[in-house]
Amino acid sequence: MVDLFAGAGGLSLGFLQTKKYEIKVAFENNPNMQATYRRNHPNVDVRGDVCSANYKEIQKQYGSIDVVIGGPPCQGFSNANRQKNHAISQNNMLVKQYIRAILELQPKAFVMENVSMLRSDVHRFYLDEKDAQLIGQYDIPMTETKLTLLDQEFMFDGALEIASSIERIAEFIWPEEHYAALNVIYKAAKNPKKMIAALEKHRKKLLKYAAAYASYENTDYISEKAREAFHAVAQYYSGVFDIADIQEAIEPAIMIQRMLSKASEIYSNHLVVERFENAFGLVAIIKSFAVFDYLKAILGSKPNDYAITADVLCAANYGAPQKRMRFVVMGIKRSLSDSIKLPQGSFTEENYRTVRDAIADLENVAPVKNISDDVGTPLGECTEISELGKALRDTSVLKNHIITDTRDTAMERFKALKQGQNFHALDDSLKTNTYTDISRTQNTIYLRLDYDAPSGTVVNVRKSMWVHPTLDRAVSVREAARLQTFPDSFVFCGSKDKQYQQVGNAVPPIMAKAIAKNLAAQLKKSIPNSDT
Repeated sequence: MVDLFAGAGGLSLGFLQTKKYEIKVAFENNPNMQATYRRNHPNVDVRGDVCSANYKEIQKQYGSIDVVIGGPPCQGFSNANRQKNHAISQNNMLVKQYIRAILELQPKAFVMENVSMLRSDVHRFYLDEKDAQLIGQYDIPMTETKLTLLDQEFMFDGALEIASSIERIAEFIWPEEHYAALNVIYKAAKNPKKMIAALEKHRKKLLKYAAAYASYENTDYISEKAREAFHAVAQYYSGVFDIADIQEAIEPAIMIQRMLSKASEIYSNHLVVERFENAFGLVAIIKSFAVFDYLKAILGSKPNDYAITADVLCAANYGAPQKRMRFVVMGIKRSLSDSIKLPQGSFTEENYRTVRDAIADLENVAPVKNISDDVGTPLGECTEISELGKALRDTSVLKNHIITDTRDTAMERFKALKQGQNFHALDDSLKTNTYTDISRTQNTIYLRLDYDAPSGTVVNVRKSMWVHPTLDRAVSVREAARLQTFPDSFVFCGSKDKQYQQVGNAVPPIMAKAIAKNLAAQLKKSIPNSDT
């Protein structure tokens, strides 16, 4: 096997737990995840950037590869991107790298996992010049997609002409650091205290930029709006401009720079623009195609000829104590089988495993707060323990039982929350000085876990401030790993935050194991004289 985008190794671990696979090479570019993978999979050749992978060399060194697995990041694009400076996610190319691996290695089977929304029409690729030939060759369904560059209220004469010329874009686009400094202020506009803090933090830079733009002699509209924006900030520092008016003063310049940035991305990514429209704001019409359609068309057609199936799987159905939804694609060579099936889970709503099953036996094990203190906590016998707890408690010394230090404000919130409640359940007096727009705070923030239910999708629980079900403290790295079904013998490396992030990004090994067993059974049935 080869594992692409291996992360900390959750998908690999599930496959290895079946004792039916041997992983030869894993690709992971993140140094902390590499360290974790190497520690827990010492016999695997761990390599870095998958974009530079030489698959002929791998085949020469290790022989033919039977199975390729991996979870390539795929942000796709959606309306959410309109709120950001970037229109196009560079992660999209990594799905294409996954497909390249299949094309060059031609394994008997492959498994790809990704976010559940990959199945939807939201996750799409914009058509670029390199893909144009492929699209025609494989008859991939295309749709015209509108990429909004500038809303109607910010339109100005000449916007279309500038956005459609890379030379004109370069003429007006700011240096990244100028945009970043002003954008921090703009994003904090809904929370006056945060805006004041941001203005103070970036005072020196903003005054420097304001002086530079004040000296510009250009009289065009974009330059005028730039001068107005930085002048307003300078006037605020002088005490003659009200903070309540700053957002309105800087917004046109910010929106114009976002337009220029998105237009620049169109050209730097060689996207095929059908046309620009400027009737109701400035819009680029770009052909796009669904990521899954792209994969199916290329890998399902000859000469590749894979039978492909896909579905959104819930980790709880396979024994994980969390309702994590993942999109899983599985393919097998049609020369081996005309069809392939994903595994059926044996757990249902009535008998889902719970947070209590996963972590209750650790309730009386004191966590540490510093990496330097994480030398391993001895574990004694535990009689009150679930079946899942027994399976995961596979070592006598517990590592990664580490938590964040809790400040006074956070502790007040912890104490006010009951099991299953989150930030929105707090009294208004406990919500201040935290988020820019508290009404839009996600339900995963300040979540106190419910012992008697599965958790939601495990994320970076440090950033989300997840709270233990009964104790007024943060959920530890190890407890988060238990919710993901990593055994205690699996040790995470790196800083505290990097450990939390690795756990949150991982595939639950128990679900990966179910997928691996299912695939092994189908390969055994398909391959004569197989001892799989």
